[in-house]
Amino acid sequence: MSEKFNFDEVINRRNTNSYKWNVKENELAMWVADMDFQAAPCILEAMEKRMKLGVFGYADLPDEWYEAYQYWWKNYHDFSIEKDWLIFTTGVIPAISTTVRKFTTPAEKVVIQTPVYNMFYNSILNNGRVVLENPLKFDGTSYEMDFEDLEEKLSDPLTTLMILCNPHNPVGKIWKKEELAKVGELCKKHHVLVLSDEIHCDLCAPGMEYTPFASVSQTCKEISITAIAPTKAFNIAGLQTAAVVAPNKGIRDRIWRALNTDEVAEPNAFAVDVAVAAFMKGRSWNLALREYIQENKEITDEFLKEHLPKVTMISKDATYLLWLDVSAYTDNSKALAGFIREKTGLFVSHGMMYHGNGNHFLRFNVACPKETLYDGLERLKNGLEQWK
Repeated sequence: MSEKFNFDEVINRRNTNSYKWNVKENELAMWVADMDFQAAPCILEAMEKRMKLGVFGYADLPDEWYEAYQYWWKNYHDFSIEKDWLIFTTGVIPAISTTVRKFTTPAEKVVIQTPVYNMFYNSILNNGRVVLENPLKFDGTSYEMDFEDLEEKLSDPLTTLMILCNPHNPVGKIWKKEELAKVGELCKKHHVLVLSDEIHCDLCAPGMEYTPFASVSQTCKEISITAIAPTKAFNIAGLQTAAVVAPNKGIRDRIWRALNTDEVAEPNAFAVDVAVAAFMKGRSWNLALREYIQENKEITDEFLKEHLPKVTMISKDATYLLWLDVSAYTDNSKALAGFIREKTGLFVSHGMMYHGNGNHFLRFNVACPKETLYDGLERLKNGLEQWK
């Protein structure tokens, strides 16, 4: 599958104003969730066509934009989205911050399942709300939801919102339909809105599939806002194009007004074209990408078993962000990541920023050519050997 597209090509992104690659010359960036592959040819073609027009005025949302989301979710995620449910937004994080700001009041509590994407914290704390952690249970090999603790947190009268990560970043977990259904029932019972971040949904391992939260049951549909986008799976985050899905009309009217008053509901000149191209023409590229990322995960797993047997890779199910258990080396992953970067130039994310038990983990981005991956693995080995 991966032979059709050249994911092995090493693209020099240094000195291109890349957030990921704004590093020293000897450093290797394998941290932030940004792939080192060119976007799909269909996306580049759509951009080129728009660029040749040469006029970049205000953009509108044509029927094709709605149809593209409907087509992709119906065909590949078995979820029928009605046109009225879809609202454009510039990104998943703006949508999360807007939801926190407009659906909760200062000092109210927002439940998140840790360890989890660090921007959830920023969106909650920066808006004067309180983070309520529902730590995932870890048995040494995998994570599960702690429903007893979750209900306790949801039953707090000040808890009004839960942010769900589906699939989960950074632990790479694809939540089962039964688990999502239980989350929905508990949140309905305690009158808590669910905001489901599903941006990693098209980065599941080959043959594996995620379940959209709103598709699970009528309950889940009625109490939720879902944030979706082509940006992560097609590596076009810088083009700022996403959507929220809100089946419940009352919730939808509020989130529509909230996104508009926050001025994050208008597409830029390329946002519509790239989303339509990705969802209507990008399936073969996305499948090839998933195969290539899975190969990189297998290479990493084998390398760790042979050269770093004390490091465990937790999941290969979803995302290209590997959650590496380094508890045999330290309980301060921030210090370890800093040491590895200083000694070898390898820049990975430390797990402490994701809270929960992240102090025992590093997050390692394998969405890169294999040449880069092998370089990163050797640097990781070198750094851990020096740490010992």
